[in-house]
Amino acid sequence: MSQAPIKGAAGRIHVAAEIRHALRAGDLVPGQRLVEQDLADQYGVTRNSAREALFDLAADDVVELIPHRGARIRVVSVAEAVQITECRAALESLCARRAAEHASEQQRAELADVGERLRTAVAEGALETYSALNRRLHDLIIEFSGQVVAKRQLERLNVQMVRFQFRLALRPGRPQESLPQLLAIIDAVSAGDPDAAAAAVTAQLASVTAELRATKAFTGLDARSPDLR
Repeated sequence: MSQAPIKGAAGRIHVAAEIRHALRAGDLVPGQRLVEQDLADQYGVTRNSAREALFDLAADDVVELIPHRGARIRVVSVAEAVQITECRAALESLCARRAAEHASEQQRAELADVGERLRTAVAEGALETYSALNRRLHDLIIEFSGQVVAKRQLERLNVQMVRFQFRLALRPGRPQESLPQLLAIIDAVSAGDPDAAAAAVTAQLASVTAELRATKAFTGLDARSPDLR
């Protein structure tokens, strides 16, 4: 006997969470169409819950609702990605500062472990692993900061940046360039140095901004072109 579909707010929240997760995992890509009934069937919710989830995601700029054509994952331009990264830098530097002040010994040990795994991934050329660990490090810094308001805003910003995060990590030479920057963040937080931690995050995300700008200059494509995926 099939299970009854999830209804109401529970169904709406479930679908929205699953779509965000699929974006982070690379199972959904910018420009991909989202069909209400397909989402309802896939995630075991009512069609109304799927529709409401799309409205919620549209309010967070994750989904674009197109009149008479339905919904799709919103395409983020390079220019907007630069602005998002600048906002991330302001919020994540605050989180790094707080993490340096408040992280426990166990949390500092967890950061050190991520650092060792980052080194190994770069040495072995494991780019997908490196990309995942990069995101994991940023997530841990945000979590350890205890800054729940910043975390909420960063979750919204970061889900829009998924396609660029994957692309940058796979560029030749990029892991070797960014590894020392990521390790500097870990070292500063572990040393309990708030100023150094904030500066390290600012420097690392400034490097990301520079890479994004180089993307636009290198491709010569329109900022909203799907060929940038």
